[in-house]
Amino acid sequence: MSNSNSAPIRFRQNTRRIAAGILTIVFVSALQGGEIIQVGRFSAADLHGWKEKQFEGTTLYRLIRTSDKHVLEAEAHASASGLFRKIRIDLNKTPYLHWCWQNIEPLPPLPEETKAGDDYAARIYLVKKGGLAFWRTKALNYVWSSSHGREALWPNAFAGDNVMMLAVRNRNDQSWICEKRNVRSDWKRAFGEIPSHIDAVALMTDSDNSQQRTVAHYGDIWFTAD
Repeated sequence: MSNSNSAPIRFRQNTRRIAAGILTIVFVSALQGGEIIQVGRFSAADLHGWKEKQFEGTTLYRLIRTSDKHVLEAEAHASASGLFRKIRIDLNKTPYLHWCWQNIEPLPPLPEETKAGDDYAARIYLVKKGGLAFWRTKALNYVWSSSHGREALWPNAFAGDNVMMLAVRNRNDQSWICEKRNVRSDWKRAFGEIPSHIDAVALMTDSDNSQQRTVAHYGDIWFTAD
């Protein structure tokens, strides 16, 4: 005896396969056209290529489903560890960085220019290696600041002028927000030079210095030509 529900089930499965195939074609075509470089695909529950680096304790990173999307949740309890992906981005071709994020549980106002206050509920940062001259390695951090106004810029309390912090959001911002930044322009402002490329992308939610708890959500990360 045949199952009357089998045809609708097969139809739904085929529809999903077709939709997935179309998305793959569009994504690959965009890559080949140099229009988009996908770095983080958290909305697809995908952590491929990302590795963890610990500094002090372990921040909990996990892919979760919210009411309408998959996100990467980061939860820090007096801890500092990040996720990074080694990927060379040609900023002459794709200079615009995009990402989405939300500060779920903000940190209290901290003296972020000091070592005691060098914690951030959310940050996305870009690394450019110095080659054999490792001391020339630089990093630009886009941070969700607890104390500074938007667009404030300051050197990292531990690394000095080689690592610059740029406040994209602050405590007045609460909702899910998608960003677009011109990396070449921001890098020139931070370091006085225009980079041709970067070598890695990282994210981190940390609270080891302030011994606090904080939670953030991260969405997809990608680069585009314009």
